[in-house]
Amino acid sequence: MPTPEHARLRENDAPEAPWHEWGPYVSDRQWGTVREDYSADGDAWDYFPHDHARSRAYRWGEDGIGGFCDRQGTVNVAVALWNGHDPILKERLFGLTNGEGNHGEDVKELYFHLDATPTHSYQRMLYRYPQAEFPYRRLVDENRARKADMTQPEFELLDTGVLDGDRYFDVEIEVAKAAPDDILFQWTVTNQGPDPASLWVLPHVWSRNRWSWGGEVFADHFSLVHPQTVKCVSSRHGTLWFEIERPDEVLFTENETNRQKLYGEPNPQPFIKDAFHEYIVGGDTERVNPAKSGTKACGVFRLDLAPGEIRAVRARLSPVQIDVPFGDGFTEVVSQRKADADAFYDAVTVTRDPAKRSLQRAAFAGLLWSKQFYRYDVRRWLEGDPHQPPPPPGHDVRNRGWGHMDTAEVLSMPDKWEYPWFAAWDLAFHTVPMTLVDAKFAKEQLITLLREWYMHPNGQVPAYEWAFGDVNPPVHAWAAHRVFTIDRRLRGGPGDVDFLKRCFHKLLLNFTWWVNRKDVEGNNLFEGGFMGLDNIGVFDRNRPVGEGFILEQSDTTSWMAMYCLNMLSIALELAKVDPAYDDVASKFFEHFVYIAKAAHDLGLWDDADGFFYDVVRGPDGNQLPIKARSAVGLIPLLAVTTIDADDLVRLSGFRTRLEWFGRHRPDLLANLASVEETGSGERHVLSLVHPQRLRRILARMLDEGEFLSPYGLRSLSKVYATHPYGVDVGGQRHWIDYEPGESTTGLFGGNSNWRGPVWFPINYLLIEALQRHHWYLGDDWKVEFPTGSGRQLNLWQVSLELGARLTSLFLPDESGRRPVHENPLYATDPKWKDLVLFYEYFHGDTGRGIGASHQTGWTALVAKLIDQTALWA
Repeated sequence: MPTPEHARLRENDAPEAPWHEWGPYVSDRQWGTVREDYSADGDAWDYFPHDHARSRAYRWGEDGIGGFCDRQGTVNVAVALWNGHDPILKERLFGLTNGEGNHGEDVKELYFHLDATPTHSYQRMLYRYPQAEFPYRRLVDENRARKADMTQPEFELLDTGVLDGDRYFDVEIEVAKAAPDDILFQWTVTNQGPDPASLWVLPHVWSRNRWSWGGEVFADHFSLVHPQTVKCVSSRHGTLWFEIERPDEVLFTENETNRQKLYGEPNPQPFIKDAFHEYIVGGDTERVNPAKSGTKACGVFRLDLAPGEIRAVRARLSPVQIDVPFGDGFTEVVSQRKADADAFYDAVTVTRDPAKRSLQRAAFAGLLWSKQFYRYDVRRWLEGDPHQPPPPPGHDVRNRGWGHMDTAEVLSMPDKWEYPWFAAWDLAFHTVPMTLVDAKFAKEQLITLLREWYMHPNGQVPAYEWAFGDVNPPVHAWAAHRVFTIDRRLRGGPGDVDFLKRCFHKLLLNFTWWVNRKDVEGNNLFEGGFMGLDNIGVFDRNRPVGEGFILEQSDTTSWMAMYCLNMLSIALELAKVDPAYDDVASKFFEHFVYIAKAAHDLGLWDDADGFFYDVVRGPDGNQLPIKARSAVGLIPLLAVTTIDADDLVRLSGFRTRLEWFGRHRPDLLANLASVEETGSGERHVLSLVHPQRLRRILARMLDEGEFLSPYGLRSLSKVYATHPYGVDVGGQRHWIDYEPGESTTGLFGGNSNWRGPVWFPINYLLIEALQRHHWYLGDDWKVEFPTGSGRQLNLWQVSLELGARLTSLFLPDESGRRPVHENPLYATDPKWKDLVLFYEYFHGDTGRGIGASHQTGWTALVAKLIDQTALWA
């Protein structure tokens, strides 16, 4: 596609044009993370709270508002603000810790990702800042008070009234690259209020502190060489020049901890991290370095703005001094990069619907803004730094046994404030929409998690920072195959077989780990714990049910069946170019049929109810099904793949193995849809559910009184709203009921709920599964949609209907309301109506966004839904 941005993506492969070297890789929150926690009890939130962040140097990363940095996070640029009333300089986003929020941690700021290109040649976001004092204390106190009643909603910034009457500043953050390392910054401030108001704008440049912990020597040093020019000597980049257009003044300090304030110890030097806060907010002019040097610098602008007035602050970071850094060329570059972004998305966007085009572009913007430099040397974190006191006893409460992990990569984050650390199954979903705009980065992400400094030597993939040893659904084989097929469709040709091979070889190790570690009884039923579904169980599935009891999980077993078929699909793809993979494909077929046989024989399928359930097996061998109809019972639908007749003819060894099974082990194929019978288009199918069972499951799944919501599929049947389900296990009574919104229990911090809301990843996988079933069953195989309506649709049509319901979460209706936004401002106010947030999950009845508000990782799957709907329209 001949757009300038596509050309930059191609140039990215050349070392002389590293367009990805600089990007929005600064975290939205570094405080309160595990990697910054050196406590004895593992309470990261209390060890490094927000109130410490302005005064304490971080060990492993940095944070900022709309920050930009290099791929190693060594030199960082971001903006700080002060409205003249706040008690602190606004250098980073504020939010609640798990202990403060009535539904767990939660950012309490208003910011929106508006645009981004994959090489970060152009980035744009909006930060909305109150003109009155930011209500830090009130937000904490009100949410803490609501903890006594978790049915109450979260108390948000808009609820405080501090933005009433449009009394806020809009700060539009734009970044444009004139070259890979010539970066232009523009912060455009608008006084949206009815009265004159003042705002201090402080464009920052600083070096990540890599020198205070010993073991390494860095010579980073910044100094003022002209009233608007900061010379930045960097150990990574050599000399950089940070130009600030006509600042009132330029301040300098060191990125060092204020030990006097935090610990009552003397500071080894007078200039420390919070100097700009003390200078601007406290008026202490002696806190900044009069010699105009240090490792942290900022320009100072006081903007006195009339109502509606707009002013811009500009800066430029470059490896050479530019004679006229802010001439006409600056404006031309910003305008051209925005035009390049328009051309790029015009080329990659399939839909012609203006509302969907805008929505898709916003989803991509959030996905691309949510990249982050992630640095975490676990061994060094566990043992402590060479010239520092050792961590206290008990510090290894987390991630003991993961000392091989030593990460320093740019990763796609679920949400750079609430989840500023990678999560394995989240990242797998990120790569699918990412492939539409930057296939190379998507492939690199999947390969990275399988590299030896991530994957455990035993084959386990790390789950997420709070507990690398937890298990998430094994979706990386699915993601690798989907990325491969999407990339092949976009580029043409045979596809990136080398990428598929690299993933497959490492996934073989991971598959073996699953089989050896999570099939306790060796009976092909699997026990994975919560499996990323948090509180979906009647009881906490991450803890033992009771002494002698084993929980055989329908979802974990089905994920493993899906894993088998994903690996089978990859092996068959590779066998087209290398016959050696033919034998490996047979192995995964064999494993799949044994899992399918176990799922039937050992009681996961309940024929009376027509549904799959978890089963508790007691010490006496008796089995007790946990008859809660949830996503746990829908996941068996995901274990399905089709095989074209031509492929079976070409892959003779695999075909011979299938025929042997049909003749000699018909018992293994009796309760699944197997390759013995051809379907639509002469295709063959392997599926955990044969058509009769599929019809029965879909009757519940597509029932609006159970799973089918106006906005997708709920994670728990709505029937439990009036008839909660209870079960006795080990002498205790356990209950579950339908909770369409925020969780009313404290399980998993209380900030995640799988007892009713709509979750994008499961919905997306179910849509794909229905399409695969349709490829085999064909147009004439139909079900009622919704159940009981009399309206008959084939499964392809059902999949499109579900996709439309999910997409409608973000699209304005006739009144201008988007279901995702509950506050009427987003529907009625021109300053709000075009702003969209991509939440973590959604209310099962109203569609309201819940959880992390900028979860643009897996929720960006809406961009792929829009794409595939347009392709098949």
